[in-house]
Amino acid sequence: MSKKVLALIAHDNKKDEMVAWAKANIDKLKEYSLCGTGTTSKRVEDATGLKVKGYLSGPLGGDLQIGGKVAEKEIDAIVFFWDPLSAQPHDPDVKALLRIAVVYNIPIATNTATADLII
Repeated sequence: MSKKVLALIAHDNKKDEMVAWAKANIDKLKEYSLCGTGTTSKRVEDATGLKVKGYLSGPLGGDLQIGGKVAEKEIDAIVFFWDPLSAQPHDPDVKALLRIAVVYNIPIATNTATADLII
């Protein structure tokens, strides 16, 4: 049986939170194939030693790449620590990713409480 694929995404103000969450859950994350957007994937990989397939940075199309993989049924769940208090230049991409996750019935965690429930 192949591992489920978990996508990791975090806005700039949430990257430290994502790294801390990944480090605290390293044993559980070993059970997944991990992917993520640019800097987030690199930071999680560096902090945990886990292999995280990197896509483009979110503002450069990474959110859309992850959304495409959801539509292709290649991602099973998403942990997306987004910053609801800061304007994002790529906000339409963020909304598109959230929408596609709902359309394809893919669990998407937007904070540590829901991320813990998913894994």
